[in-house]
Amino acid sequence: QAAPAQASTPDRSSRTFTPVDNVQWQWPTDGQVSGAFGEGGTITAGIDITGQKGQPVKAAGPGIVVYAGSGVRGYGNLILLKHNDQYLSAYAHNDSLRVSENDVVEAGEVIATMGDSDTDSVKLHFEVRRDGQPQNPLDFLPSR
Repeated sequence: QAAPAQASTPDRSSRTFTPVDNVQWQWPTDGQVSGAFGEGGTITAGIDITGQKGQPVKAAGPGIVVYAGSGVRGYGNLILLKHNDQYLSAYAHNDSLRVSENDVVEAGEVIATMGDSDTDSVKLHFEVRRDGQPQNPLDFLPSR
């Protein structure tokens, strides 16, 4: 008998990456901001958002996955999403990755689950980079 289809994984095979002119940023997950931009720790290029292990991490904007893996020290299971020629977003310390490199994702699509890979507590480390330079994500995310 056939294995049941994975309803949770959309078929991205027919999607093509079209860079957006303006990223309509949205929060990648629910939770409290625990680490501010430029504060504490060794990684200060973004913000930390606390939450529960396994809660969904979503794409903050539409884009293409340019990295998905655990090869960047200090970031754990990491996803890098390219939105256009200027903007990238990064999602670190994930428990599981739900996307692969070259997957085209829509804003709000679940790309990972929150975890504590390569860190001491469950959190999402979220970065926004413009032309490779870290920006304060709170300057881009809608206020809440």
